[in-house]
Amino acid sequence: MQARSRRIEAAVQRDRPGIGRLAQRAEIGAIRYEFAPQEFFDDAGPGLIVPHRARDHGRWHHARVAYSRAKMRKAASFIVDTDPAFADIVEASPVCSIGNGARTSLNPFESLVGSVIAQQVSVKAADSITARVTDYLDGDVSPEKVANSSVEGLRAAGLSGAKTKTVKGIAEAIHTGVLDLEEALPHPDDSAVVAELTKLWGVGRWTAEMFLMFTMHRLDVWPTGDLAMRKGWNIVHGESGDIDPRILEPLGDPLRPYRSVVAWYCWRAVEGDDSSW
Repeated sequence: MQARSRRIEAAVQRDRPGIGRLAQRAEIGAIRYEFAPQEFFDDAGPGLIVPHRARDHGRWHHARVAYSRAKMRKAASFIVDTDPAFADIVEASPVCSIGNGARTSLNPFESLVGSVIAQQVSVKAADSITARVTDYLDGDVSPEKVANSSVEGLRAAGLSGAKTKTVKGIAEAIHTGVLDLEEALPHPDDSAVVAELTKLWGVGRWTAEMFLMFTMHRLDVWPTGDLAMRKGWNIVHGESGDIDPRILEPLGDPLRPYRSVVAWYCWRAVEGDDSSW
């Protein structure tokens, strides 16, 4: 592994584009690697985006940022130092799994479909519907498979009419080249990614933010539109109910650049070990 890492580093130095590039790419044999923007770097060095598949016909296949445990412990310490109310939930929880959780094995389209399925339903319901949809698609949650599937079949698997229209619309946009999720992965501007995704029917800010957090693995997303996150914030701070998103929005500013991690701990406060994030 160390030898391969040295070869990758050498290739990046050899192929490094001019100053100002926000992502670095290198090719070792049949696999292309991509290195994250500076914001992904930690004390152990650059956040290597680990490839899930080899290159095919010149395309860059899905890859992920692999954050170190040291990086996430540093984030947790920063959060507790900034807002001591988080001390108990941080101590009671494992290290934040953004970039290393169960969803990292999914391709970008599959992850986005999962976020659509999770809209306005419980975690348990979302997991159940996702499993049924995946089974209906014979385990191949790809744009081609979804585009060619029937509305009736997706509905029978548990998708609502609106969500069926949304996932088929996303599949069609990818299939026709209108949307390229692979190219979105290294994009440095979160707001640009949100703007691009929310052009699609049925994809709102929340869905785009879940894609940023759990597919692009961005650590500074602040999903104030998420009810469970708002409830978790109040639980952490000894309050009941859920805080108004307009009030919560500026409260996240001191917690930059780790607001995604803050949200993750808020979900833990509500869902505990049942959280699938």
